[in-house]
Amino acid sequence: MSSAEQAALATIDPAAMLAQVERWCAVNSGSRNLPGLAATAGLLADAFASLGEVRALDPADASQMLPSGDVVSLAHGQNLHLIVRPQARTRVLLTGHYDTVFPVDHPFQTLDWREPGILNGPGVADMKGGIAVMLAALTALEASPWAHDLGYEVVLNSDEEVSSPGSAPLLLEAARRVDAGLTFEPALPDGTLAGARPGSGNFAIHIAGRAAHAGREPEKGRNAVIAAADLALRLSALIAPDLKVNVAKIEGGGPNNVVPDSAVLRVNMRPATPEAETRAHAALEGAIAAVARAHDVSAHRHGNFARPPKPLDANQLRLFELVKSTGADLGLPIGWRDAGGVCDGNNLAATGLAVVDTLGVRGGAIHSADEYLIVESLGERARLAGLLLMRIARLGFSRAA
Repeated sequence: MSSAEQAALATIDPAAMLAQVERWCAVNSGSRNLPGLAATAGLLADAFASLGEVRALDPADASQMLPSGDVVSLAHGQNLHLIVRPQARTRVLLTGHYDTVFPVDHPFQTLDWREPGILNGPGVADMKGGIAVMLAALTALEASPWAHDLGYEVVLNSDEEVSSPGSAPLLLEAARRVDAGLTFEPALPDGTLAGARPGSGNFAIHIAGRAAHAGREPEKGRNAVIAAADLALRLSALIAPDLKVNVAKIEGGGPNNVVPDSAVLRVNMRPATPEAETRAHAALEGAIAAVARAHDVSAHRHGNFARPPKPLDANQLRLFELVKSTGADLGLPIGWRDAGGVCDGNNLAATGLAVVDTLGVRGGAIHSADEYLIVESLGERARLAGLLLMRIARLGFSRAA
């Protein structure tokens, strides 16, 4: 590592990063808490303003299916966007989300030191800690002699935990303009990165049957709950080595003496490959049509595959290997393994972009009240990402191999 790189990395202040995380995590920013999201967006915009003009952009339109089967609009928070040196020879997209899975009425709202160096709190790892890493890394880049050779865009979105419906267009537009993608989801506690990821689709299927008296003339009814249960079994039968299917909920029904005329089935499907996604989509449509015929009901699907599968192909490995060699210069062993979860990195990679999407802090127990941050990883991962940015600026990185 050169003296210029060491000098730039010396600007990273882990204590200041920890203070940022504590300040940001003190504000609830659950994906549906619009006031909390707005407050957090303001804090982040102020923090990133040192790098350039931060714009707060309204989300794209989105909708949801209610238990009644009605489809209504669904509001999301604004997304922050920063563009620096768009004419540079090499450009990178850095992304992070500031929403959490913890709503405003969830009991998990405060920070707690579980032991020295281990901070428990909502969003400390997933991923306000990662946003602090991103900001420190960019600040180190700006202090380096290679800053003018690298342009970048930053997208901080408000809805990643609910599949990014309001930010997906912004993310895809930015991904198509740049040469590499860096996303700051948390690494595993030992620093291992996520390699290949499956895709993911969330679906709600409304079954409209016909009500009737359950004792006097049940034959005149069309039981929507039974049809939904039949569909649930058909979809569960699709489970295969390259496809996970989770039937999550059936909503519907009413009094015991009434044949139910409405039900909603909610299901998640995770295909490991694009081919599995195509097969799953066709099988889902086929099963819905077959159930509608078999039970003489109507059925309407809402939702789609919001996260495409992210294979670890040769294009992706180019960037992973660069991260590994950068880590070696810092004395950090970098490895990766396939993950079952999904993130915005899935969508970025689907544009043909090489993406490493777990450059955030080391931590664990995310999506639970035991979520924790390994505090020493704040500075560690900021140095890794900062040096990586300097290497990309100095060496260049092409979108295509």
